[in-house]
Amino acid sequence: MQLTRVLSKLRHLANDIDKYSLLRQLQQDNAGLFYELMFAHTEELLPYVYTPTVGQACQEYCQLGFATHGLYITAEDRGRMLQKLRAWPQQDISLMVVTDGERILGLGDLGVGGMGISEGKSLLYTAAGGVPPSTVLPVCLDVGTNNKSLLQEPSYWGLKQQRLTGQQYDECIGELITAVKAWRPHVLVQFEDFGNHNAFRVLARWRNKVCCFNDDMQGTAAVALAAVLAGLRSTGGSLDQQTFLFLGAGE
Repeated sequence: MQLTRVLSKLRHLANDIDKYSLLRQLQQDNAGLFYELMFAHTEELLPYVYTPTVGQACQEYCQLGFATHGLYITAEDRGRMLQKLRAWPQQDISLMVVTDGERILGLGDLGVGGMGISEGKSLLYTAAGGVPPSTVLPVCLDVGTNNKSLLQEPSYWGLKQQRLTGQQYDECIGELITAVKAWRPHVLVQFEDFGNHNAFRVLARWRNKVCCFNDDMQGTAAVALAAVLAGLRSTGGSLDQQTFLFLGAGE
């Protein structure tokens, strides 16, 4: 009965961001009911907790006023990132979705608002993959932002500085990944929505040292390949008989 009432209320809302807000508040106030609703109506609700609605939520993240479900680690935490991980209330973590907020969807640098994408992707693991939500940790690494409007926005709570680059940036990533390995050696780290100029380098450095992958490169590729193979099962063709067109701007 309670689930039906919530679903009816949600369906009567006109704007997607209002539906996002309702679901977000429900997750905060009654997590059990929230996940019951997500499992019962996954296909209907995913567009509100993830793309496309999560893009607007990330843009307005600091104004929405919700309690964050993930962990912020900032450039000012250098030297104590492991300490912050060990202080997290839930220690039985098997998966981390990590972003630095620089290339959120097609919206660019959203700074600490990128936490919304890590939280949304974490929900996908639970709703579509059955991963217990208590074992998934959304993380946003705040190394600053180059978004001038955010730097001038009074409500923006992230570091109000230009993004770290080069060695300083790499040292932050290095300390975070090293801390994760010391904290939970077998945790899977998903890199999410990193800027291209960092994404390839970060993956190349850490892919053979920790259990990690970049969703925008490897995740997309795996899903695309799975779709092709599934299609071939239906048509009866073989992979070597196909011609493929790769179309994109490389961003």
